Amino acid sequence: MRSVRVPEFDGVTFHEVRARSVLNRVPEASQVPFRWSVNPYRGCSHACTYCLEGDTPVLMADGRAKPIAELRAGDRIMGTRGHGVARRLVPTEVLAHWTTVREAYRISLDDGTRIVAGPDHRFLSSRGWKYVTGSRLGRAQRPHLEAGAELVGGGRFMRTPDDTLGYRAGYLCGMLRSGGFAAEADAAARALAYLPDFGSSVGFMRIPKEPDAHWSRGFLAGLFDLAGGYRRGILSIAHDETEVVDTLFVALDRFSFGYETVGHRQHPGRRQARLTGGTGEVLRFLHLVDPAVEWKRSLDGTVIGGVRRTVTSVASLGMELPLFDITTGTGDFVADGMVSHNCFARNTHKYLDFDAGRDFDTQVVVKVNAPEVLAAQLKRPSWQREPVAMGTNTDPYQRVEGRYRLMPGIIRALADSGTPLSILTKGTMLSRDLPLLESAGKDVPVHLAVSLALLDRDLQRRLEPGTPSPRARLDLIRKAAASGLPCSVMVAPVLPYLTDSVEALDPLLAALVEAGATSVTVLPLHLRPGAREWFAEWLKRTYPELVPRYRRLYARGSYVDRGYRERLAARVGPLLRRHGLDPRRRNEHRTGVADPPGTGTPGVPVQRMGERAAESPGLSPGVAEPLGRSPGVGESPGLSPRAAEPPDPKRKAGSGQLSLRTGRTASGQAAPSPGAGNTAAEPPDAEQKTGEAEQLRLL
Repeated sequence: MRSVRVPEFDGVTFHEVRARSVLNRVPEASQVPFRWSVNPYRGCSHACTYCLEGDTPVLMADGRAKPIAELRAGDRIMGTRGHGVARRLVPTEVLAHWTTVREAYRISLDDGTRIVAGPDHRFLSSRGWKYVTGSRLGRAQRPHLEAGAELVGGGRFMRTPDDTLGYRAGYLCGMLRSGGFAAEADAAARALAYLPDFGSSVGFMRIPKEPDAHWSRGFLAGLFDLAGGYRRGILSIAHDETEVVDTLFVALDRFSFGYETVGHRQHPGRRQARLTGGTGEVLRFLHLVDPAVEWKRSLDGTVIGGVRRTVTSVASLGMELPLFDITTGTGDFVADGMVSHNCFARNTHKYLDFDAGRDFDTQVVVKVNAPEVLAAQLKRPSWQREPVAMGTNTDPYQRVEGRYRLMPGIIRALADSGTPLSILTKGTMLSRDLPLLESAGKDVPVHLAVSLALLDRDLQRRLEPGTPSPRARLDLIRKAAASGLPCSVMVAPVLPYLTDSVEALDPLLAALVEAGATSVTVLPLHLRPGAREWFAEWLKRTYPELVPRYRRLYARGSYVDRGYRERLAARVGPLLRRHGLDPRRRNEHRTGVADPPGTGTPGVPVQRMGERAAESPGLSPGVAEPLGRSPGVGESPGLSPRAAEPPDPKRKAGSGQLSLRTGRTASGQAAPSPGAGNTAAEPPDAEQKTGEAEQLRLL
């Protein structure tokens, strides 16, 4: 292995390796419509990052806070569930943790909070998720923080002061003043640990005339463990001894807690203090006094979002700093009282002994001998010339391809062996190889895939800021068509009541036909967790009148209501026929209708993948929808997965059944190549499949 760094890729190390194999078999469990993939690169020089400064406190599942740098995979922390800014705290797990070095920005808030983050980190504002930096115009256009933006959360975290002798004396007084240990094991263990500090003295039982702050904190913690609780959003402490109650009120006043006092019907002498001020004050109490009883500290189900803190400035520090990020089960976490979006887990890099964060961006493995090794593998007698998909894990046309130029050799090796191929990419460098792909297309099926959901440039800017314009994508389709290459198009996602009308779809389909699209698949909007919350906030902000309708359409989860799918299929069918895209009339053009697993739309034929009878997307007339296996799996860009199916013995010769040995139909016509928009798992483990699926998710 040789490791190199070059000026045009500042901060990126390329590990040039000589691979033994580059042809990767996709495990059967992946259930994608292709069985083989090729990935010449591992890691990605696109370098999308998030990240926070190492001492940023993160809310743990027990209500405490820990610096993000000290977190580890498996730690239990608090994430959120809900829609938009209406969220509740829920326990979740840290799935991955990493560090990177990036340009640092300081976000200053009106309450004095200062937090340092990378430019691509996102915080939840009153108007949805916002990046730290961005622009209102140009390629950098995206929602971003500006002075005046309101951040959603539970209020600024308090640093838990040191565990002093005064704190310990106050804790023992608060808990033992009533004559015995608390029944809670956590509190009893803490008290037993503190008692040796005082020897045989019981002086800690007396309340000082002028207690200091350390003693007052300990007293509040001990009394809460003994006689306090947190239920239904209310933190309260009750006691029936006058001196203890008076000391309680003095301690709360000392730290400026707002509270109300109430009596007890059955115990006239008992008085209770209930904190006011919502979740922010509850968090401040827990962090300031640090009680021991874990179940009393539980914030599970607590409403968060009532506290809004205003951004006063976002400024570059003019330097790069070590920053940290995590992946969580909920897709977010609470950083210094603010709801913070995590990065998706990039675990596809871990099997190389690189981490999922900085290494994924800066440690790119280049299989420099990929074309030669692939050519040798394809010459083996056992190779059946099954379709090979590229772009299913990392982008084969990422920027580094301009330096190493591996794809031309890979394309030639596949074409020379008679192997059908498909490519999914975001890289414009693909245009460099169009002549080569055109030549390869004379010998084997070659397929490209493009996603284009609408023609409305204004709506596209608001919905997909930073993506190529509809015109640019139509030009790409034209170039592919001019090269004689089949280019399928996913009309996805179709937005109910926004882009699903005849007036919106008819000109789009016409433009696609004019550009030379060889197949079309129509997919209604699919709202998986994470995307659902972001889209809900965008919809509320941009089209508030549609919010009730969307709630009804997506009431059962990520998939749109079945009745809507049927109506959209009925609307799309005549348009497809009008533009010559009806698959019943033109076999070479395919559109699809596929329902979520376990469902079916009447009158819609469902294609099956081999003997497993697994529903496959993008095959039958009308409207296609991704399957609900794992994020990204099952979304086919209008390509026929029949190219990856085993032969069906029940299907007669000449009916268009694809031969996997020749890549041709029984009638001798070139068959559509495999769906490039799906996920190949490499190597075959659960983390790998999840990471790859997330990379290929369209929304």
